[in-house]
Amino acid sequence: MKNKNNKMAYIIIAIILVIATVGAIVYYAYQETRKYVVASENKYNMAFYELVDYVQNVETYLAKALISTTPEHGAETLTNVWREASVAQSCLSQLPINSHELENTSKFLNQVSDYSYSLSRKNIAGERLSQEDLKNIKELHTYSLELENTLNQLSTDLNNGRIKWGELKDEGTKVFATQVSSITKDSFSNLEENFHEYSGLIYDGAFSEHITSAEKKGLTGEEIDEEKAKEIVKKFYGEDKIEKIDSNGYSENAEIPSFDFSVKMKENDNIATISVSKKGGHVIFANYNRTVNVETISQERANEIAKDFLNKHGYINMKETYYYKQNGIVTINYAYMQNSANNQQVIIYPDLIKVKVALDDGSVLGIETSGYLNSHTTRNLPTNIITKEKAKEVLNKDLQIESENLAIIPTKWNTEVFCWEFKGKVEDNEFLVYINAETGKEEDILVIVNTADGTLTH
Repeated sequence: MKNKNNKMAYIIIAIILVIATVGAIVYYAYQETRKYVVASENKYNMAFYELVDYVQNVETYLAKALISTTPEHGAETLTNVWREASVAQSCLSQLPINSHELENTSKFLNQVSDYSYSLSRKNIAGERLSQEDLKNIKELHTYSLELENTLNQLSTDLNNGRIKWGELKDEGTKVFATQVSSITKDSFSNLEENFHEYSGLIYDGAFSEHITSAEKKGLTGEEIDEEKAKEIVKKFYGEDKIEKIDSNGYSENAEIPSFDFSVKMKENDNIATISVSKKGGHVIFANYNRTVNVETISQERANEIAKDFLNKHGYINMKETYYYKQNGIVTINYAYMQNSANNQQVIIYPDLIKVKVALDDGSVLGIETSGYLNSHTTRNLPTNIITKEKAKEVLNKDLQIESENLAIIPTKWNTEVFCWEFKGKVEDNEFLVYINAETGKEEDILVIVNTADGTLTH
């Protein structure tokens, strides 16, 4: 009987071990599957959001191509369309949707890429675009805007959990199919004929991606030590408002070497961060986030407060350019103003400063001065420039001009160009067009985006 009981116990133990082993294998398999699913989800998310960005870029560059008047600038803009559309198509191919189900969308991006490439070759050869070319670009821009809106809606649905990637195989294709079905009816056949003809091709304001300079022209003054930097921090925030200052060390390899601090305020538990340059003791960056429950001051009043703040800290002759408002806090971009030889005001866009103001009590929560510290100096402005009227001759004839200024703008080659700046509209789109004040060449075009929260440019 005892042996029988022992045998039964062994069997039970064996069964338990088998169950435990199987359970462990199943759990391991589940975990590995889960890791695979998560990795796949991350891959699809990255591809999708990159697709959204690239389609937005396609739409922006097509809008610029519509009002570009010189072959040189047109070639650059259309080459950007070609590149962005090509990458967008690559991102689209990575989504977990059968290719034939998104054939129209893929075809659209492919033809945008091919057509813009053929037109850019035409511009590079020194030819201007014909009215038929511009008509086709306008149609492509309309469709790209529709596609962008569709992607933005899908993005919202994904973020809110209304659509999962598995469901996107069904739901997403329906949305895409509905959106792009009309594209292939008429316009593609016209575009394909044109291919044979040519087959033989910044929440920020204008120039916020400013150039950096090895010289740091605006970084003036003698070198300071950490104790001096700490005194500058006390003066910046007001010593009576500070509970404690902790050093975060010296950033020797930063773009502008700086002493960095964390600052605990007396009024709440929020921590401010601030960086002070070793050379000259300039505040490069300061940020203090807190909740703003109710807005009691206007955008205009916030601008007055920020201007007073800049003046008190030695940043004079600064003009507000663009702003962005979020969660009761407004960030305003300021550019330096300099008088020309004939006493005209010139906007110096590389000398940029950003100021954050809380709209409940008007307190300044942050500042960023790296653009100004990199670039600020008194420019020797050219005197032999073309007239405003001569510059207007280069503009697209459909541009309804709203304002004009002289401006210095940075280029991607780390240089600066003296330009006539024209702000205007073509139909419902707003633009900034920059004409070289010395040569009359079209230098740059920016698309203005007006939102409920502020004004941005692309």
